[in-house]
Amino acid sequence: MGKGIRIEGLRKRYGAGDTAVDALRGVDMVVAPGEVVGLVGPSGSGKSTLLKCLGAVIEPTAGRMTLGDEVIYDDRWKVRDLRALRRDRIGFVFQAPYLIPFLDVTDNVALLPMLAGVPDGEARRRALELLGALDVQHRARAMPSQLSGGEQQRVAIARGLVNRPPVILADEPTAPLDSQRAMAVIRILNDMARKFETAVIVVTHDEKIIPTFQRIYHIRDGVTHEEAGEGRTPA
Repeated sequence: MGKGIRIEGLRKRYGAGDTAVDALRGVDMVVAPGEVVGLVGPSGSGKSTLLKCLGAVIEPTAGRMTLGDEVIYDDRWKVRDLRALRRDRIGFVFQAPYLIPFLDVTDNVALLPMLAGVPDGEARRRALELLGALDVQHRARAMPSQLSGGEQQRVAIARGLVNRPPVILADEPTAPLDSQRAMAVIRILNDMARKFETAVIVVTHDEKIIPTFQRIYHIRDGVTHEEAGEGRTPA
């Protein structure tokens, strides 16, 4: 099982010289397996940059990131194949589900393990297991256009979990949802985090879900500040 994610002194500078902008100025963050933490902050505070660094989408300028037992960045990338790292060890859940319209629900979820070399039958078995856990197994053969918004988001969560990554990055996953569906998504993320010992980071502006986090990282001017949350059970 994974050991979560640890970030130490992470910095990101865009540009050079007089025009340089420090988007991250020294971010420290620890998320344990099975834990869901919130990441909040105003627009321009560095949330998106931090998420892109954590997701190995952009390269930090300095610092250290550890994923499970492996140091993946220490002033430079320590991983040779970043695409495989993103595919196999980091799950992404976005504000929009981004499901592939011409694949049915099962194949939308099974595609990532198939790309990672998992046999088709095993990939689909894994997909169906997760769809069952997320209560959308009855939609397994449906096309994305036939799903409600809440169902699409559950399928997107299944896709994020299917390769059993040690960390999931969820970027505004409840933004388009009403209160009931937003709480359902957060409850699912908490349940899945515990079940699969996944560390989950939720970037959000959604005031409805902020009371559910036990720990919250505020990011301001590229620096994180940790505080205890209310830790309310999602209704």
